[in-house]
Amino acid sequence: MIAKDLSRRDFIQKSLAAGLGLAAFPSIAGLASQAEPKMKFGLVTYEWAKDWDLPTLISNCEKTRILGVELRTQHAHGVEISLSKTQREEVKKRFADSPVTCLGYGSNYEYHSPDPEKLKQNIEGTKAYIELCHDIGATGIKVKPNFLPPDVPKEKTITQIAASFNEVGKYAQDFGQLIRVEVHGQYTQELPVMKAIFEQVTESNVKICWNCNEEDLLPPGLEANFNSVKQWFGDTVHVREFNVGTYPYQDLFRLFNQMNYEGWILMEARTQPTDRILALREQKEIFQQLTTASTSL
Repeated sequence: MIAKDLSRRDFIQKSLAAGLGLAAFPSIAGLASQAEPKMKFGLVTYEWAKDWDLPTLISNCEKTRILGVELRTQHAHGVEISLSKTQREEVKKRFADSPVTCLGYGSNYEYHSPDPEKLKQNIEGTKAYIELCHDIGATGIKVKPNFLPPDVPKEKTITQIAASFNEVGKYAQDFGQLIRVEVHGQYTQELPVMKAIFEQVTESNVKICWNCNEEDLLPPGLEANFNSVKQWFGDTVHVREFNVGTYPYQDLFRLFNQMNYEGWILMEARTQPTDRILALREQKEIFQQLTTASTSL
């Protein structure tokens, strides 16, 4: 079982009661009669799938009916720029022959360094993986801001990060790819900073990947922070285990449902369960409960 696991029934009851301010709440059967949310549940290969090779990854996604996956860099799936053209075609075919969607690549590329050579390396590396994503039939690459160096004016770094997003975004357009910017990094995962960056982003295929950080809850609170950047949301969101910790996932799902979000909610797990297949099934069940309940809030 997952560490610090709550029973699914207790978790849903507590989440709904807190969200509604009520001791009792509608039955799941009653909620199901309302409009179904369009959010879909998927997986980031960090942490539960990091040691699964590509056939195992696809097979386990099929078993659990978790039908979207983001391939994190340097994991056992082996999908890297070192693949030949033929090998890339093989990866594309593996996904095409399965019900599993390869959403793209989760890179560690970042654009805050004041060193021009490091910045160039990150931009050029991003471009190489954009081509890989295209070749394997994916739709985008995840990148990060990822820091604000204290010896550089904040505004200068923000402008540099936004300009880098614009450069890789423009390049990605020729390959039909999205640039998915994870809300990540010291200082840069604060929503006012992300907002300041995206106010300088000009390329329409550069999107925010919400990351469920504690910083989301800083004043003025989750809803205000969410609304401040939601115009730039893309098609991926990263979440952690729904029944670990205190992040207000039911409130988050309500906000996504209110904007008719149709993207992927991707499990980026942190714990080490003994049975990862069982753990994935449990998380998917909670996801389904959260999405159903979000229609009534």
